[in-house]
Amino acid sequence: MPPFPPNNNFGGPMPMGPPPSRPPQKPAQMRSGTRMVDAGSIRYCIGRFTYIWMRNGQEFWFFPIQVWRNSVSGFRWDRRFGWSYAGISLNRIDMFTCSR
Repeated sequence: MPPFPPNNNFGGPMPMGPPPSRPPQKPAQMRSGTRMVDAGSIRYCIGRFTYIWMRNGQEFWFFPIQVWRNSVSGFRWDRRFGWSYAGISLNRIDMFTCSR
């Protein structure tokens, strides 16, 4: 049985439980400078616990449900409030990794 209910008002599944208790280690960038995050690369993470490092230094668990050319939407984890719906512009994401 999947870890999320089948329906919600946002167009995709919402996780029922929290993400993994430990964030992953940030991968080393392959070379200095900016690394592009595109719709094709993050599409693989739809429906998976995904850890995101933003260009502004924020980092958090995310559960993507939809990807467009320039943005991704899904549920962002907050320890105090749980999951809340959010959208993120892909050009604001530095790096990400998702569970297999």
